[in-house]
Amino acid sequence: MVSTTVKEVHILGLTRSGKTFRPSDWAERLAGVMSQFCPGTATRGGGWGYSPWCVPSTTATGVKCVIVNRELREVEPKAWDFCLNFAKDNDLQVIELDAQGRPVES
Repeated sequence: MVSTTVKEVHILGLTRSGKTFRPSDWAERLAGVMSQFCPGTATRGGGWGYSPWCVPSTTATGVKCVIVNRELREVEPKAWDFCLNFAKDNDLQVIELDAQGRPVES
């Protein structure tokens, strides 16, 4: 369960045992599935892009991750649960951050 003070979660491409998660494009795939959850999608035009609530990224140490913003939970709780369950089902490390970007103790 994610704390109520969490602003975003970072799902890391590392298992709890420290192994790199595969396939190598997992972050882009997960964020791609979540791309339909965007503010103002009815008026969105043209190109394809990621949702601002779920974006692939890379940590300072070069580890792929997906950043999931808590606003996704407010808009679509099932999408939020999908992301967290993806991490749990694949035994991935998750970092919870508060609004100031500090880790939240769970």
